Amino acid sequence: MKMLRNIIIINDTPMIKIILCMLEIQERIKHNLHNNLYQSYLMEVIKRLENYPIETSLSAIKALEHLVEVNPEYHWTIIDMLTKFVRNTTTNLCSQEVTGDSSANMRAVIQAAMTVIVRRDTNKDPENEQIDLSYTDLRGINLQNANLEKSNLYQANLSKVNLSGANLECAILSASNLSGANLNFVNLSGAILSAANLSGANLSGANLHRANLYLASLHDAILNDTMLDGANLREAKLNF
Repeated sequence: MKMLRNIIIINDTPMIKIILCMLEIQERIKHNLHNNLYQSYLMEVIKRLENYPIETSLSAIKALEHLVEVNPEYHWTIIDMLTKFVRNTTTNLCSQEVTGDSSANMRAVIQAAMTVIVRRDTNKDPENEQIDLSYTDLRGINLQNANLEKSNLYQANLSKVNLSGANLECAILSASNLSGANLNFVNLSGAILSAANLSGANLSGANLHRANLYLASLHDAILNDTMLDGANLREAKLNF
C-alpha cells in the first residue's frame, strides 16, 4: 500500500487516484472495514467529473458502474451521487457560457452518467427513494429503453430526446418539455404529465393508461395506436 501511495505522489493524475480509491474501497468491503472516508472520497470524485479530461471522466464513470454492480452496499450512494451530478451539471451548462467543444464533452459525460442511472438494477433501490432529475436539461441525451420508472422529471427539458421503448411508469413529468420527443412505445402508465409540452411528440404505440394529462399540450402529436384508456385529458390541448 505504501508503494501505491508513492505512485500517487509521483504521478498525481486524477485517474490514478480514482483507480486506487476503487481498489481500496473494494478491499475494505471484502474485509468488512467500512469507512465514511471512502463515501466522502467518492462524492469528491463525482463532483469533479466535469473538471477532469473527458477520457478520465468516462473511465471514472465506468469504474463507478462496476463498483455498483459488484458491491450492493454502494448501489444507491453512487446512483444518487451521479443523479445529483447530472442535475448540477446540466444547470451549469444552461447558466454559463460554454464553448462548443466543452459543451460536447460535458454532454458525453452526462450521457455516460445517465446510462449508468437508467440501466441500474432497480431491485437494489431502497424503498421510498426516487431518481430526482427535476429541472434537468437532457436535450441530446439518448434515453432509448431507459428505465425511469417513478422518477421525478418535473420541468425537465426532454425536447427531441429519443425515449423510444423507455419505462416512465408513474414518473412525474409535470411541466416538462417533451416537444418533438420520440416516445414510440413508451410506458407512461400512471405518469403525471400535467401541463407538459408534448407538441409534435411521437406517441405511437405509447401506453398512457391512467396518465394525468391535465392542461398538457398535444398539438401535432402523433397518437397512432396510443393507449389512452383511463387517462385524464381534461383541458388538454388536442388537434381534435
